[in-house]
Amino acid sequence: MSNYDEELEKEIPEFKDSHEGKKSEFDISATMSVVQIHGWKQIIGIISVAIIIIGCWEFFIRLFNVPGYVFPSPSAIVVALIRSIPTIYTHFFITLGELASGFAIGASIGFIMAAILTQIPFIEKIITPYIIVLVTTPTLALVPLLMLRLGFGIFPRIIAVALAVGPMVMINSVTGFRRTDLAKIALAKSYGAKTWQIFLKIRFPLALPMINVGLLVGGIFGLITAVGADMVGGKMGLGNKIAYYSSLARMANFFGVILLVSIIGISIWLAVTKIGQKYASWQE
Repeated sequence: MSNYDEELEKEIPEFKDSHEGKKSEFDISATMSVVQIHGWKQIIGIISVAIIIIGCWEFFIRLFNVPGYVFPSPSAIVVALIRSIPTIYTHFFITLGELASGFAIGASIGFIMAAILTQIPFIEKIITPYIIVLVTTPTLALVPLLMLRLGFGIFPRIIAVALAVGPMVMINSVTGFRRTDLAKIALAKSYGAKTWQIFLKIRFPLALPMINVGLLVGGIFGLITAVGADMVGGKMGLGNKIAYYSSLARMANFFGVILLVSIIGISIWLAVTKIGQKYASWQE
């Protein structure tokens, strides 16, 4: 009986090194909490605050008779935006196309790289320094180089967006994969689960909250890069219109384009938040 107990004890895994609740070496991303709205009271409160801010803005602009080229009123911004829609909508969809294409490419590559690095620690140790360099280097600084080598079309802008999105998705995904409880993996292995089964059934579902954060951060970084790339060169995109209206001191149109960019950013936040609520709501 004593021999049996000694051998059984050797087979029982210890989980002192579990990654649950610990940060991995990749955890250099900012944590983000999703603000949820519950009930009509919160909605009415949010709308009321917006009305007060916009109303005060309009009131003080008219009270002090501030010139439109210095700081426009909300009404002037809305009017300018409506009037310029025939000339702006093409640029809106160009920037949206850059963002969507770059996001799809960057997020896919980032997720695949995260899965590979999680499964092969040796590759992780080799690639980690280069990932840190890529993350800490402003992507906008690479846009002029990409345009000089690839032209002033939409393709280098898509690459720039992908370079901004990919590392964010990869870092957060790796963090999620690394935080998987080793006890769950050991239990799955004891039942004969294969590596790919452990990844699909344990690592991936438990990493969904961090993957969701990576998509959100990557989407915002991608939007900033897309608008910045439009400013750098070419004659298309919302960033180009921002630079154009700014140079002419047409501030109402300038803020109107900024409003469109904000709408895209809010849409990204709402879409990713909705996905997180559907597939990773258990984290709350």
